[in-house]
Amino acid sequence: MTVRKCLPWPDKRLRTKAEEVTEITDDIRAIWTDMIDTMEAMPGVGLAGPQIGVMLRLAVVDGSAERGRAVRLANPEILHSSIELREHEEASPNLPGVSAVIKRPRAVTVRYINEEGAVDRRDFVGIEATSVQHQIDHLNGKMYFDNLSKVKRDMLLRKARKLA
Repeated sequence: MTVRKCLPWPDKRLRTKAEEVTEITDDIRAIWTDMIDTMEAMPGVGLAGPQIGVMLRLAVVDGSAERGRAVRLANPEILHSSIELREHEEASPNLPGVSAVIKRPRAVTVRYINEEGAVDRRDFVGIEATSVQHQIDHLNGKMYFDNLSKVKRDMLLRKARKLA
């Protein structure tokens, strides 16, 4: 079990778009395992590569009640989003101590490369839909608080600085 350190905000890698994964190798599978270990240690429902300094389009998501059902995604891409929105309190280990309620589509269909190296497609609903969208934002150099108004974002960042 390897729990990796999460990059502290405002590390510039958190604002950098991650590189495409070209092949699923044992090294990629090992990174996914470390990501799951790190996610479980937080505890959280998802983690993206850039959060731990791995600048590849890799993510893991596990919103199951019993845990141990993490979905490993490489190059995830949202194909369809529901019109219905869902509010959820979001946070990030990269900016500890603060969170915000974010509205996102309640369900998404995502295409990705799975751990066998095959292109897969899956519908995510509820907390897993929120998490996969949150992780894809990280892969694109975006943080959850970018979805807030400027006033709310500034207040959240000010609070985070005081806590640091």
